[in-house]
Amino acid sequence: MSKFILSAFADEVADDLISQMDQLEKHDIKHIELRGINGKNVSDLSIQEANEIKKILDQRGFKISAIGSPIGKQKITDEFEPHLDKFKHVLDLANIFETRYIRMFSFFMPKNESPEKYRDEVLRRWEKFLETANGREVILLHENEKDIYGDTAERCADLMQSLRCSYLKATFDPANFVQVGEKIYPDAYNMLKNHIEYVHIKDALYSTGQVVPAGYGDGCVKQLLEELYSSGFEGFLSLEPHLASFRGFSSLEPEGAHLPEGDNVSNFAIAVFALKKILSQIK
Repeated sequence: MSKFILSAFADEVADDLISQMDQLEKHDIKHIELRGINGKNVSDLSIQEANEIKKILDQRGFKISAIGSPIGKQKITDEFEPHLDKFKHVLDLANIFETRYIRMFSFFMPKNESPEKYRDEVLRRWEKFLETANGREVILLHENEKDIYGDTAERCADLMQSLRCSYLKATFDPANFVQVGEKIYPDAYNMLKNHIEYVHIKDALYSTGQVVPAGYGDGCVKQLLEELYSSGFEGFLSLEPHLASFRGFSSLEPEGAHLPEGDNVSNFAIAVFALKKILSQIK
């Protein structure tokens, strides 16, 4: 039976951990995709800091759905070894936070150059990631991100098929695909459906690239979730709203509550409400 578990990039609603948890609890969300906390990127946390944060999370009953790491978010022409060392540290953080998922990328491509020129180097670096993670009981989640090698569904599929590793899976981000002109459904979905392990919930418009609440853009979020649900998908839907002041606020006002438009708290509430509206039509 399908089971969707809600998570969120809590740093989009607040900077400090306590405020992040306070806001997520209001929406019955008890999982965090850990990216930014107390002014630091997760990959820059010391082991001591991570252990202290984990204690606070445990006290409040929160769990980490994934480490929202920046691994692979560097230029393909940059030196790799220091980045690999950071990845080793992220593996240790995943162990401390008791999560099996680490969100990653496939390197920024030089402007005006064909990504295919760098395919072999991308694969070489990812083989190093996989080798380093072997035996660590983690799943490395490649996210499609604008301007990296794997920003199109075809190149994402190429990575999955070329590397052929049981602990390499896909994070499917419909908004990011929209922003590079990909057709989400059925094209990108069908190309990657056997690799999807984790889903980022945000939507966007083809016309401007603007990020909007789920279901209000061209990301086919409802169709995507319907297909996942019918396929028996069990996993995380992680809210990454990226919302600025959204003009469609009035139609998305959660439970009739009046919220000022444009601040982090109200934007997050809008994003949650939009997702729950879609889910109510699926289940």
